[in-house]
Amino acid sequence: MNALAFASRKGGAGKSTLAAQLAAHVHRPTRPCMIIDDDPQGSLTLWNELHPELALPSKTVKRNIAHTLKKAKRDGVEWVFIDTPSNNSVSVVEAIETATLTIIPCRPGLFDVDAVRETIAIAQQVRTPYAVVFNAAPPKRQEIEAASVTLARRWLAQMEVPVWGGQITHRASLSLLLTEAEGMTRYDSDLSLAAEISSLWSAIEKSVRVIRGAREKAAMHRVAA
Repeated sequence: MNALAFASRKGGAGKSTLAAQLAAHVHRPTRPCMIIDDDPQGSLTLWNELHPELALPSKTVKRNIAHTLKKAKRDGVEWVFIDTPSNNSVSVVEAIETATLTIIPCRPGLFDVDAVRETIAIAQQVRTPYAVVFNAAPPKRQEIEAASVTLARRWLAQMEVPVWGGQITHRASLSLLLTEAEGMTRYDSDLSLAAEISSLWSAIEKSVRVIRGAREKAAMHRVAA
């Protein structure tokens, strides 16, 4: 089982929305997923409750995420999506520590880019792999990303921060889509959004395979030693 923690010290980065988009994209009867809402605002839980006929298994937690993950693994869940509050509380640290990979959504702006430092520091402290994803980015023009995205990418490169090569574009219609009765299945009706989410998910799967492979090799090395 793999767990993805969505974390950012900056409010409004899009943690809940990105977690919802990816969970809706991934969840299938043959690939069971689960969402964990660690954010007191409960945005991910609200989104899930708006679609009872399509809802994912979910759990609201305040602490002891590791116990919830162990139970999910026993139940056969393959992917868990953990939404966290915009702070550096103990529960956020626990979510990052128990995750296979931490996703740090970031709008392409100076304040947002600077804010990722705190989340990165936590991930490094607990030794959890992480990656920044540009979210709510300005639309590309003729496949060329906006100057703000390029500049933000440059800033993060200088800090040697792993950044997804794509972007999730800002869409005014997304808030409405999240609340519609068929919102979980209608992501695919927006072909450009579906393509971005699909591309991001492919990158996440590849990263997780590398992470798992590295951990298995490390475990084999320890056994051999």
